[in-house]
Amino acid sequence: MSNISTTKDTEDMEVETSKGLFLRVLCGGALVIVAAGCGYSLAGRGSFLPSNIRTIGVPTFANRTTVFNLETQLTEKVRGELIGRGKYQILPQDSGVDALLVGDLTTASITPSSFNQQQLALRYTITIVASIQLRDVRENKVLWENPSMVFRQEYDNTSGTNALDVSAFFGQDANALDRVGADFARTVVSAILEAF
Repeated sequence: MSNISTTKDTEDMEVETSKGLFLRVLCGGALVIVAAGCGYSLAGRGSFLPSNIRTIGVPTFANRTTVFNLETQLTEKVRGELIGRGKYQILPQDSGVDALLVGDLTTASITPSSFNQQQLALRYTITIVASIQLRDVRENKVLWENPSMVFRQEYDNTSGTNALDVSAFFGQDANALDRVGADFARTVVSAILEAF
């Protein structure tokens, strides 16, 4: 009799284990379906822009800083970053487009962030403040804006000299503006396309 009882207990445990496994799989599947419906997407691929937006105009940003040609460099980098996302046609004009991205560069500054034993700066923190707005031209409504977007990033001093003026820093290191522009563009485009 004890053999029969043990076999029945083992069978009952196997049934309970199977039910538990089935419920875990069912719950896991439900979570995947719910998460898929929450608007999550892979970083760098998301976009909340309306489906009617196919062309985005990105005219040259306004430059109120002391850095010569900063507006041209940053505008080109933002255009390139948007083109790299591959979803929209990017044009340099402000007419004949579905949406318009405008920028106003208000501040560009540099501060040393670390020094060597000779008190020469090893790294600098570059800060750019800008007003950025994306507007649906046809609906005449703002899709996204940040009136005081602060971009702050540290960079190594590759020129070997101290530069307390951001114009001088960019003048001493030809690649610095290119690096800053690429990082700035990624920040702006990610903020716009991945806002939700």
